[in-house]
Amino acid sequence: MNFAIVAIVIMAAVLNISPAHAQWRAGVTMGGAWNHYSINKHYMDDWDYEGKWGLTIGATGQYNFYDWLAVRADFNWTQKNHRQYRHLLNSIDYDTRNDYLQLPVMASFSFGSKQVRGFLNLGAYGGYWCSSRNRGTFCDAVTDATYNIDESVEFIDERDQRWDAGLVGGIGIEYVFAKHWATQVEARCYYSTTSIQKDYMQIKDPKYNTTIGLQAAICYIF
Repeated sequence: MNFAIVAIVIMAAVLNISPAHAQWRAGVTMGGAWNHYSINKHYMDDWDYEGKWGLTIGATGQYNFYDWLAVRADFNWTQKNHRQYRHLLNSIDYDTRNDYLQLPVMASFSFGSKQVRGFLNLGAYGGYWCSSRNRGTFCDAVTDATYNIDESVEFIDERDQRWDAGLVGGIGIEYVFAKHWATQVEARCYYSTTSIQKDYMQIKDPKYNTTIGLQAAICYIF
């Protein structure tokens, strides 16, 4: 939550101090997101967790101080999904889809010609866990019955940490194909420093997401 507040303050400050002739750009982004779910399984060796692909869609804004230095802020919806299953009970195998809203704020460093430029984005992000859903097969330990599940996960305030924050970095290339238009492709990493589970038990059980985004953008240069 603190990262999101800082991001908003930074952008507001830039808006207030920027001269009228500043080079602004705005655009939209879309791509895929592969999420790595980090969890301590403790004694449950028969459980396994795998990363899953999801979607990322958003809007982007950027202000260039110089040709090589800019500040960039995105607002995106990103899925941070994973799969979990048990070896001893093959009938337990389901995917968890997690939807997040995120606000990354980054310094953008670029190099190259006016038409083709490489860039490096570094900064921090804040986010909010909006929804979660399980889909797959599950086995009841009492009745031994197997059934399909497709259900929303109910958030519990005592257990679930819905505010997210961490570091973000990306590398990509931009192509200016017209006077006011540019397109980009970028590989980006969101490294969460906030566990999605609060310390509500005697045994600490933190769980973290690390998400790799592969996205394209189209921007209008003012």
